[in-house]
Amino acid sequence: MCTSTCAICKLHEEVLPGWMTHINQEFSKEYFKRILDHLHTVQFYPKPEHILRCLTYTECTDIKVVILGQDPYHGHNQAEGLSFSVGDGVRVPPSLANIKKEIFNSIGVNSVCSKGSLIKWAEQGVLLLNTILTVTRNKPRSHSSIGWVRFTDEIIRIINDTSEGVVFMLWGKDAQKKKLLIDGGRHFILCAPHPSPFSARTGFFGCDHFKKSNDYLVSCGKDPIKW
Repeated sequence: MCTSTCAICKLHEEVLPGWMTHINQEFSKEYFKRILDHLHTVQFYPKPEHILRCLTYTECTDIKVVILGQDPYHGHNQAEGLSFSVGDGVRVPPSLANIKKEIFNSIGVNSVCSKGSLIKWAEQGVLLLNTILTVTRNKPRSHSSIGWVRFTDEIIRIINDTSEGVVFMLWGKDAQKKKLLIDGGRHFILCAPHPSPFSARTGFFGCDHFKKSNDYLVSCGKDPIKW
C-alpha cells in the first residue's frame, strides 16, 4: 500500500506553479492513476523526483524552445528527467554527442554544456521533453503504451495555447506526431530525424536547427539561446 512519503505519488511536487495551474487536473484522471500504478510495479528510470523535472525550470508562458525526444535513456544512472541530458559524471551518450556535433556545425561554436548535463539550456527556457517520461531498466520504449503520450500531448497543448513564438524541434517519428498539436502560424516547427547514430546521417546532421531557432527567436524580439 502506498504511503504519504512515496516518491512516485509525489512526483509533481516540484513542478512550477504556472504549470500546475494547467496540468493539476491531469493527476487525478484515471489514465494518470494507471501510470502511477504501473510505476509501482517496475524498476524504472529516471528517479521519481526527476520524472517531471523538465517542468521545474521555466514556466509554460516563458518557454522559448521545445526539444522533443522519444523516451529516457534506459541505462543505469543515465536519465535525469531532461530529454537527451545526462549527469555531468556520466559518459555522453551517442545521441547527445551527435547533438553537440550539429551545434558546432550549425553555429560554429562548442556547446555551453561542456559535459553531459543540459541544465544550462533548461535555465534559458528550453523545455527538454520526451514523449514518454519513464522507461524500464534496459528496455527501451517499454513505457510507450502506459499513458505518457496523453500526458505529454497535454504539455504541448498548454505551450501552444499559452505562448507565442515558440520553436518546436521535433526529432524522430514519435516526436513529429505531436506536430498536429501545434499551430504553425503562431510557432516555428522544425523537424528532423532523431540524432541517434542509426538516423543522424539521414537528415539530422545539417538540419541547422540551432541557428534557425535563434534567428527566429531574435525575429520575435527574444534573446537567442546560448547553445
